[in-house]
Amino acid sequence: MTKLSVNINKIATLRNSRGGDVPNLLQVARDVQKFGAQGVTVHPRPDERHIRYQDARDLVDVVYTEYNIEGNPMDNFLKLVYECKPTQVTLVPDAVDALTSNAGWNTIKHKDFLKEVIDECRLKGIRTSIFVDPVLDMIEGAKIVGADRIELYTEEFAYQYGKGNEKAIEPYVKAAELATELGLGINAGHDLSLDNIAFFKNNIPNLLEVSIGHALIAESIYLGIENVVNMYIRKLS
Repeated sequence: MTKLSVNINKIATLRNSRGGDVPNLLQVARDVQKFGAQGVTVHPRPDERHIRYQDARDLVDVVYTEYNIEGNPMDNFLKLVYECKPTQVTLVPDAVDALTSNAGWNTIKHKDFLKEVIDECRLKGIRTSIFVDPVLDMIEGAKIVGADRIELYTEEFAYQYGKGNEKAIEPYVKAAELATELGLGINAGHDLSLDNIAFFKNNIPNLLEVSIGHALIAESIYLGIENVVNMYIRKLS
């Protein structure tokens, strides 16, 4: 089955809005794993507006499933990753002031830089995934730089599917087929939700993992987080 990694950034956003420790990020990480999630994702940004770098450190002793740290591989971020040694690092080319991730890597233009980062991660035993658009040249580039996996950036799919355009899945299918052919693992994330996750999963071959945060937390406000985690797991089974 496809694994569910719960992105807990929004929990940190809610906590930070009052300046205290409610909701407690570490407890939520424990709970989503207890409820069945097979991984926990965090995406610390330089301004630490949601996940703080110390959160990432504290989670090392809490996450007993798969720990995924994602972000732009700037010096401070890489130092954090090398210190925490998560199961996986997902490299995302988001700008310092980006509200949320909004583009995949140009794996050809940034080939040398990505290869250097990935080689260092491999030496430290950290699996690497590169955030990419469903563009075949970028998939090939991910293979060239030595990534273990790609994470398909799914915002466009989610937007088009929400408008009733099921054909929006087609470039993602082709990207996944090529990735499989090249021996790359396939992850996916961004704007996936209970409304579209089953369709996406059922059409993408060899989908290993999805990382879901914003939608899952928003849905949990109405339906309860334990219930929502298990609803995703059923749809991914």
